[in-house]
Amino acid sequence: MAGSSGEARGAMSARLVAGQKALVTGANSGIGKATAIALGRAGADVVVNYVAGADEAEKVVDEIKGFGVRAYAHQADVSQEDQVVGMVARMVEELGTIDIMVANAGLQRDAPTVDMTLAQWQKVIDVNLTGQFLCAREATKEFVRRGVVPEVSRAAGKIICMSSVHQIVPWAGHANYASSKGGVGMLMQTLAQELAPQRIRVNAIAPGAIRTPINKDAWNTPEAEADLLRLIPYRRVGDPDDIANAVVAVASDLLDYVVGATLYVDGGMTLFPGFATGG
Repeated sequence: MAGSSGEARGAMSARLVAGQKALVTGANSGIGKATAIALGRAGADVVVNYVAGADEAEKVVDEIKGFGVRAYAHQADVSQEDQVVGMVARMVEELGTIDIMVANAGLQRDAPTVDMTLAQWQKVIDVNLTGQFLCAREATKEFVRRGVVPEVSRAAGKIICMSSVHQIVPWAGHANYASSKGGVGMLMQTLAQELAPQRIRVNAIAPGAIRTPINKDAWNTPEAEADLLRLIPYRRVGDPDDIANAVVAVASDLLDYVVGATLYVDGGMTLFPGFATGG
Protein backbone atom coordinates (compact mmCIF):
# COMPACT_ATOMS: atom_id res chain seq x y z
CA MET A 1 0.00 0.00 0.00
CA ALA A 2 1.50 3.34 -1.05
CA GLY A 3 0.77 5.04 2.27
CA SER A 4 3.03 2.56 4.05
CA SER A 5 6.17 3.60 2.18
CA GLY A 6 8.79 5.81 3.74
CA GLU A 7 8.62 8.05 0.69
CA ALA A 8 4.92 8.72 1.10
CA ARG A 9 5.17 9.16 4.84
CA GLY A 10 8.01 11.62 4.45
CA ALA A 11 6.19 13.76 1.91
CA MET A 12 5.27 16.29 4.57
CA SER A 13 8.40 15.91 6.69
CA ALA A 14 9.21 19.61 7.10
CA ARG A 15 8.55 20.79 10.64
CA LEU A 16 5.67 23.00 9.55
CA VAL A 17 3.95 23.07 12.93
CA ALA A 18 6.99 22.94 15.22
CA GLY A 19 6.22 23.83 18.81
CA GLN A 20 2.47 23.65 18.36
CA LYS A 21 0.07 21.46 20.34
CA ALA A 22 -2.37 19.29 18.42
CA LEU A 23 -5.27 17.08 19.42
CA VAL A 24 -6.52 14.46 16.96
CA THR A 25 -9.73 12.60 17.73
CA GLY A 26 -10.16 8.99 16.65
CA ALA A 27 -6.38 8.78 16.30
CA ASN A 28 -5.62 5.14 17.05
CA SER A 29 -6.35 3.88 13.53
CA GLY A 30 -6.92 4.88 9.92
CA ILE A 31 -6.91 8.54 8.94
CA GLY A 32 -6.67 9.75 12.52
CA LYS A 33 -3.60 7.63 13.21
CA ALA A 34 -1.83 8.83 10.06
CA THR A 35 -2.74 12.42 10.89
CA ALA A 36 -1.46 12.25 14.46
CA ILE A 37 1.82 10.75 13.28
CA ALA A 38 2.20 13.32 10.50
CA LEU A 39 1.64 16.21 12.91
CA GLY A 40 4.24 14.75 15.27
CA ARG A 41 6.68 14.38 12.41
CA ALA A 42 6.01 18.01 11.51
CA GLY A 43 7.02 19.11 15.00
CA ALA A 44 3.80 19.22 17.02
CA ASP A 45 3.16 17.72 20.43
CA VAL A 46 0.13 15.46 19.97
CA VAL A 47 -2.75 14.15 22.05
CA VAL A 48 -3.98 10.85 20.59
CA ASN A 49 -7.67 10.51 21.35
CA TYR A 50 -9.44 7.16 21.17
CA VAL A 51 -12.66 5.65 22.46
CA ALA A 52 -11.58 1.98 22.28
CA GLY A 53 -8.29 0.29 21.44
CA ALA A 54 -5.88 1.56 24.07
CA ASP A 55 -3.02 -0.65 22.89
CA GLU A 56 -3.16 0.76 19.39
CA ALA A 57 -3.33 4.30 20.75
CA GLU A 58 -0.19 3.73 22.83
CA LYS A 59 1.63 2.43 19.75
CA VAL A 60 0.76 5.66 17.94
CA VAL A 61 2.03 7.64 20.93
CA ASP A 62 5.32 5.73 20.90
CA GLU A 63 5.81 6.42 17.20
CA ILE A 64 5.13 10.13 17.66
CA LYS A 65 7.56 10.37 20.56
CA GLY A 66 10.22 9.02 18.21
CA PHE A 67 10.20 12.41 16.47
CA GLY A 68 11.41 14.11 19.64
CA VAL A 69 8.06 15.64 20.58
CA ARG A 70 5.61 14.98 23.39
CA ALA A 71 2.55 12.77 23.07
CA TYR A 72 0.05 10.90 25.17
CA ALA A 73 -3.18 8.97 24.65
CA HIS A 74 -6.52 10.06 26.07
CA GLN A 75 -9.68 7.98 26.08
CA ALA A 76 -12.85 9.99 25.47
CA ASP A 77 -16.13 9.61 23.61
CA VAL A 78 -16.45 12.82 21.59
CA SER A 79 -20.24 12.62 21.69
CA GLN A 80 -20.17 13.09 25.48
CA GLU A 81 -19.83 16.70 26.55
CA ASP A 82 -18.17 16.08 29.89
CA GLN A 83 -15.55 13.82 28.32
CA VAL A 84 -14.64 16.39 25.66
CA VAL A 85 -14.44 19.16 28.26
CA GLY A 86 -12.17 16.99 30.40
CA MET A 87 -9.99 15.98 27.45
CA VAL A 88 -9.23 19.56 26.40
CA ALA A 89 -8.79 20.70 30.02
CA ARG A 90 -6.21 17.96 30.60
CA MET A 91 -4.37 18.93 27.43
CA VAL A 92 -4.13 22.56 28.51
CA GLU A 93 -2.88 21.44 31.91
CA GLU A 94 -0.28 19.00 30.59
CA LEU A 95 0.88 20.69 27.38
CA GLY A 96 0.10 24.30 28.24
CA THR A 97 -2.41 25.03 25.48
CA ILE A 98 -3.89 23.76 22.21
CA ASP A 99 -3.10 25.18 18.77
CA ILE A 100 -4.62 22.60 16.42
CA MET A 101 -7.86 20.66 16.83
CA VAL A 102 -8.42 17.90 14.28
CA ALA A 103 -12.00 16.69 14.73
CA ASN A 104 -11.61 13.36 12.98
CA ALA A 105 -13.57 10.78 15.00
CA GLY A 106 -16.41 9.27 13.00
CA LEU A 107 -18.34 6.09 12.36
CA GLN A 108 -20.98 4.48 10.18
CA ARG A 109 -24.16 2.58 11.03
CA ASP A 110 -25.46 1.74 7.57
CA ALA A 111 -29.00 0.72 6.65
CA PRO A 112 -31.67 1.52 4.07
CA THR A 113 -33.80 4.37 5.35
CA VAL A 114 -36.87 2.18 5.85
CA ASP A 115 -34.84 -0.15 8.07
CA MET A 116 -32.68 2.42 9.85
CA THR A 117 -33.40 2.60 13.55
CA LEU A 118 -33.48 5.82 15.51
CA ALA A 119 -30.51 4.48 17.49
CA GLN A 120 -28.50 4.05 14.25
CA TRP A 121 -29.42 7.53 13.11
CA GLN A 122 -28.70 9.17 16.45
CA LYS A 123 -25.36 7.44 17.07
CA VAL A 124 -23.90 8.67 13.80
CA ILE A 125 -25.18 12.22 14.28
CA ASP A 126 -23.94 12.26 17.89
CA VAL A 127 -20.39 11.20 17.02
CA ASN A 128 -19.88 12.64 13.54
CA LEU A 129 -21.59 16.02 14.00
CA THR A 130 -22.20 16.78 17.68
CA GLY A 131 -18.72 15.47 18.48
CA GLN A 132 -17.17 17.94 16.08
CA PHE A 133 -19.19 20.79 17.57
CA LEU A 134 -18.09 19.92 21.10
CA CYS A 135 -14.42 19.60 20.13
CA ALA A 136 -14.49 22.88 18.21
CA ARG A 137 -16.23 24.69 21.06
CA GLU A 138 -13.76 23.58 23.70
CA ALA A 139 -10.72 24.34 21.54
CA THR A 140 -12.13 27.76 20.73
CA LYS A 141 -12.36 28.67 24.40
CA GLU A 142 -8.61 28.17 24.75
CA PHE A 143 -7.82 29.92 21.46
CA VAL A 144 -9.76 32.99 22.59
CA ARG A 145 -8.20 32.96 26.05
CA ARG A 146 -4.65 32.74 24.71
CA GLY A 147 -4.89 34.75 21.50
CA VAL A 148 -2.22 34.85 18.81
CA VAL A 149 1.34 33.97 19.79
CA PRO A 150 3.29 35.20 16.73
CA GLU A 151 6.37 33.10 17.33
CA VAL A 152 4.18 29.98 17.25
CA SER A 153 1.62 30.73 14.53
CA ARG A 154 -0.01 33.60 12.71
CA ALA A 155 -3.40 32.25 13.84
CA ALA A 156 -4.80 32.04 17.34
CA GLY A 157 -5.81 28.48 16.56
CA LYS A 158 -6.78 26.06 13.83
CA ILE A 159 -9.82 23.77 13.72
CA ILE A 160 -9.85 21.12 11.01
CA CYS A 161 -13.11 19.25 10.57
CA MET A 162 -12.85 15.83 8.95
CA SER A 163 -15.70 15.68 6.49
CA SER A 164 -16.21 13.48 3.40
CA VAL A 165 -17.09 13.68 -0.26
CA HIS A 166 -20.55 12.83 1.07
CA GLN A 167 -20.70 16.36 2.34
CA ILE A 168 -22.01 17.05 -1.18
CA VAL A 169 -22.49 13.60 -2.77
CA PRO A 170 -25.73 11.80 -1.81
CA TRP A 171 -25.26 8.19 -0.68
CA ALA A 172 -28.24 5.87 -0.77
CA GLY A 173 -28.36 3.50 2.18
CA HIS A 174 -26.30 5.91 4.30
CA ALA A 175 -28.76 8.70 5.15
CA ASN A 176 -27.34 9.16 8.64
CA TYR A 177 -23.71 9.36 7.51
CA ALA A 178 -24.36 11.66 4.54
CA SER A 179 -26.52 13.93 6.70
CA SER A 180 -23.83 14.12 9.36
CA LYS A 181 -21.19 15.10 6.82
CA GLY A 182 -23.46 17.64 5.16
CA GLY A 183 -23.92 19.09 8.62
CA VAL A 184 -20.17 19.15 9.17
CA GLY A 185 -19.78 21.26 6.05
CA MET A 186 -22.23 23.90 7.25
CA LEU A 187 -20.92 23.75 10.83
CA MET A 188 -17.41 24.39 9.53
CA GLN A 189 -18.44 27.36 7.38
CA THR A 190 -20.50 28.90 10.16
CA LEU A 191 -17.69 28.53 12.68
CA ALA A 192 -15.23 29.96 10.17
CA GLN A 193 -17.42 33.00 9.59
CA GLU A 194 -17.94 33.53 13.31
CA LEU A 195 -14.38 32.96 14.48
CA ALA A 196 -12.24 34.43 11.70
CA PRO A 197 -12.26 37.95 13.24
CA GLN A 198 -10.55 36.39 16.28
CA ARG A 199 -7.85 34.95 14.00
CA ILE A 200 -9.14 31.40 14.40
CA ARG A 201 -9.02 29.44 11.16
CA VAL A 202 -11.65 26.76 10.58
CA ASN A 203 -11.49 24.50 7.52
CA ALA A 204 -12.48 21.00 6.48
CA ILE A 205 -10.78 18.09 4.77
CA ALA A 206 -13.11 15.89 2.73
CA PRO A 207 -11.60 12.47 1.93
CA GLY A 208 -12.81 10.33 -0.92
CA ALA A 209 -12.14 6.60 -1.02
CA ILE A 210 -9.31 5.92 1.43
CA ARG A 211 -7.87 2.54 2.45
CA THR A 212 -9.08 2.36 6.05
CA PRO A 213 -10.75 -0.39 8.10
CA ILE A 214 -14.13 1.39 7.94
CA ASN A 215 -14.45 0.75 4.18
CA LYS A 216 -12.31 -2.37 3.72
CA ASP A 217 -15.01 -4.21 1.78
CA ALA A 218 -14.80 -1.57 -0.95
CA TRP A 219 -11.14 -2.22 -1.84
CA ASN A 220 -9.80 -5.45 -0.31
CA THR A 221 -10.29 -7.63 -3.40
CA PRO A 222 -9.22 -6.91 -7.00
CA GLU A 223 -12.85 -7.03 -8.10
CA ALA A 224 -14.02 -4.61 -5.43
CA GLU A 225 -11.14 -2.22 -6.12
CA ALA A 226 -11.79 -2.26 -9.86
CA ASP A 227 -15.42 -1.39 -9.22
CA LEU A 228 -14.41 1.43 -6.88
CA LEU A 229 -11.89 2.86 -9.34
CA ARG A 230 -14.71 3.59 -11.77
CA LEU A 231 -15.65 6.41 -9.39
CA ILE A 232 -12.11 7.84 -9.15
CA PRO A 233 -10.75 9.69 -12.20
CA TYR A 234 -7.20 9.54 -10.82
CA ARG A 235 -7.44 5.73 -10.86
CA ARG A 236 -6.05 4.92 -7.45
CA VAL A 237 -7.55 4.46 -4.02
CA GLY A 238 -6.26 6.98 -1.52
CA ASP A 239 -4.12 6.20 1.51
CA PRO A 240 -4.37 7.71 5.00
CA ASP A 241 -1.15 9.64 4.39
CA ASP A 242 -2.84 11.51 1.55
CA ILE A 243 -5.22 12.96 4.11
CA ALA A 244 -2.60 13.39 6.83
CA ASN A 245 -0.35 15.47 4.57
CA ALA A 246 -3.31 17.70 3.69
CA VAL A 247 -4.08 18.24 7.38
CA VAL A 248 -0.50 19.28 8.13
CA ALA A 249 -0.53 21.77 5.27
CA VAL A 250 -3.87 23.29 6.30
CA ALA A 251 -2.76 23.48 9.94
CA SER A 252 0.46 25.27 9.03
CA ASP A 253 1.05 28.94 8.31
CA LEU A 254 1.65 28.03 4.67
CA LEU A 255 -2.12 28.21 4.23
CA ASP A 256 -2.80 30.98 6.74
CA TYR A 257 -5.21 32.78 4.37
CA VAL A 258 -7.37 29.68 3.85
CA VAL A 259 -10.51 30.15 5.93
CA GLY A 260 -13.85 28.37 5.66
CA ALA A 261 -12.73 26.08 2.85
CA THR A 262 -13.30 22.39 2.21
CA LEU A 263 -10.33 20.66 0.62
CA TYR A 264 -11.53 17.58 -1.26
CA VAL A 265 -8.79 14.94 -1.20
CA ASP A 266 -10.53 12.43 -3.41
CA GLY A 267 -8.65 11.72 -6.64
CA GLY A 268 -11.36 13.60 -8.49
CA MET A 269 -14.34 11.65 -7.13
CA THR A 270 -16.38 14.85 -6.86
CA LEU A 271 -15.88 15.56 -10.58
CA PHE A 272 -18.88 13.33 -11.39
CA PRO A 273 -16.84 10.79 -13.36
CA GLY A 274 -19.98 9.25 -14.85
CA PHE A 275 -20.18 12.30 -17.09
CA ALA A 276 -16.60 11.99 -18.39
CA THR A 277 -17.82 10.43 -21.62
CA GLY A 278 -21.00 12.44 -21.96
CA GLY A 279 -24.28 12.55 -20.11
